Amino acid sequence: MRRVSASFALVAPLALVAVPALGRAAPPRYTNPILYADYSDPDVIRVGADYYLVASSFHLSPGLPVLRSRDLVHWTIVANALPRLPFSPLYNMPGPHALTDAISKPIGGTKYASGVWAPAIRHHAGRFFIYFPTPDEGIFMTSATRVEGPWSAPVAVIAGAGLEDPCPFWDDDGSAWLIHGKVGAGPLILHRMSADGTRVLDAGIVVADDPKALPVLEGPKLYKRDGWYYIWAPIGGVDKGDQAVGRARHITGPYEWRTVLTQGTTAVQGPHQGAWVETPSGQGWFAHFNSTGAFGRITYLEPVHWKDGWPIVGDPPGQPVTTYPFPDTGNAPTRDRLQDSDEFASPRLGLQWSWNHNPDPAGWSLTERPGWLRLRARPAEHLVTARDTLTQVLQGPNTTASARIDVRNLAPGQRAGLAMFGVRPSWIGVVGTAAGGRVTLSVQGIETPGPVVTGTGTGTVVFRVAVGPEQTARYAYSLDDGRHFTTMSDAIPLARFSWWKGSRPALFSYGAAGWVDIDWFHVAKETPHD
Repeated sequence: MRRVSASFALVAPLALVAVPALGRAAPPRYTNPILYADYSDPDVIRVGADYYLVASSFHLSPGLPVLRSRDLVHWTIVANALPRLPFSPLYNMPGPHALTDAISKPIGGTKYASGVWAPAIRHHAGRFFIYFPTPDEGIFMTSATRVEGPWSAPVAVIAGAGLEDPCPFWDDDGSAWLIHGKVGAGPLILHRMSADGTRVLDAGIVVADDPKALPVLEGPKLYKRDGWYYIWAPIGGVDKGDQAVGRARHITGPYEWRTVLTQGTTAVQGPHQGAWVETPSGQGWFAHFNSTGAFGRITYLEPVHWKDGWPIVGDPPGQPVTTYPFPDTGNAPTRDRLQDSDEFASPRLGLQWSWNHNPDPAGWSLTERPGWLRLRARPAEHLVTARDTLTQVLQGPNTTASARIDVRNLAPGQRAGLAMFGVRPSWIGVVGTAAGGRVTLSVQGIETPGPVVTGTGTGTVVFRVAVGPEQTARYAYSLDDGRHFTTMSDAIPLARFSWWKGSRPALFSYGAAGWVDIDWFHVAKETPHD
């Protein structure tokens, strides 16, 4: 009888299409990408009838988003397993600092691009475990009995810089293992681990290191099937790499390797790094990302079959599918979706939100004016060095985000509004002047003034940004509560892929004093799955 020692899962939202065949409807189909959203480095498992996905969150706080699905296609956010990033004071973003264009190193006194890199989630002995690296501090673990939490404080399984992409494995004999890579895509290293998963027991051994045949080897996931041990790992780099699989009769190797997924004749130029999962019916699936510039690294779902003990991924074999019959999970397709719009009616932020670093609790409130989000200004030289910038994932390829903002308490020199956040950001908002707030468009730091908002009427402005598939933003504003909009810009390139993240819609406020209140944030989107 075939045995699979690890549980897996998949990603995303998709189109359900019933196609007539021989007088009756064929099974519904999904269309890739399944998540047109930047949930990079996805790992997934199945526990019972539910599937869970975790992804990299880098500098964002809270971090470690956990998504759940019943059908492997439609997903919703159920937790953020890391409430704050406690690893260094720089995650608190103390004060204004210089900015560079680095995408993989801390910027000045910030920790952009650091934080939570590729995580792995497993369920063992009645608990959920998430292992994740921070490139400067080590490999950590957090656990919970319920996926919704509470999650335990992170424990350093290995302390030290330069480690990445850990994955735990509990074997049939009860032994525990941890595999990981090194920053820069070095060799894959395997450790014995304590049964409770809190520490490694040795210095580790190298189980894969072949720069010629396996260039840029990283992101390993360790599984067992029919007595074989398998390492699924991407090769070739983030933008244009492939997916490789190694197998061995013993967990310590030696492993023989095959490439199982490439671009082929498709437009998916980097189909790699993700997770294998099986449904209760025995179907195999592989969820992976593909890098798309300003939209970030979005998620695809591929069928997996097996032949002679090797996985056959995609259809035709070895390349991504565009559309495919819906997974047989035993559950009917759902209409679950990623959260986005927010009326700010709750005293807690929705799970879709993350701050650009650990927030200052005194800088924001959902209770000082119930039903509104208050953002107080904090000193900063630039938007990207401003604390308490609130962001969420961009869902493409066609999305419009808008926010209704009360600007009556704006202070001179304060800036607040709606942005597409990242390196070289753009935004529309208000700049405080002696005469009142002036509507302003900013593109890579160059500001274009609009009309002064005098504070008459409601004192609110509705700001809007429309994002298109060409990865551009068009900004507009309304002074009559959204009945009429004035366009403020032509197509502007989105904040580029930076700090390992795609461009993100954001709400912000910075300056020496003042505050704004945000009534609501609305998202309207059109995806290939609608």
